[in-house]
Amino acid sequence: MMETPQEILARASERAQQMNLPYAGALLPTEAHTLMQSLPQAKLVDVRTRAELEWVGKVPGSVLVEWNTWPGGGRNLNFIAEFEALIGKGAIAMLLCRSGARSHHAAITVTQAGYFRAYNVLQGFEGDRDPNGQRNRLGGWRAAGLPWVQS
Repeated sequence: MMETPQEILARASERAQQMNLPYAGALLPTEAHTLMQSLPQAKLVDVRTRAELEWVGKVPGSVLVEWNTWPGGGRNLNFIAEFEALIGKGAIAMLLCRSGARSHHAAITVTQAGYFRAYNVLQGFEGDRDPNGQRNRLGGWRAAGLPWVQS
């Protein structure tokens, strides 16, 4: 039986409490995908660089707000302004990056900006490195078999 969005959000909130996270919750990639499909107010916000989206792949239906800029890798000083232009305050903002690290920091930042429904997508798009140092095998959006495209 499929879980309801409310059950998923409750579990994500429980994870945030267990992990002592300063934002609404932590979602697994499959949970974020379910919410995207079932709740119009759930927005997947990819915080990777444009280069990563072009070269590695992206999730159909997601929006891009770079946490770091490319090239150079410096922090995107317009992050909050760009985020606010795309995401309404009442949205469920699900933040995604390569591994879940940048999106964790982005979730903190948007929560501090007044988005109280910010969720980090654990494992990110590519997941953790395996024993050979390679991603896309241990966790993550792609390894879960969820929809993605490559240019």
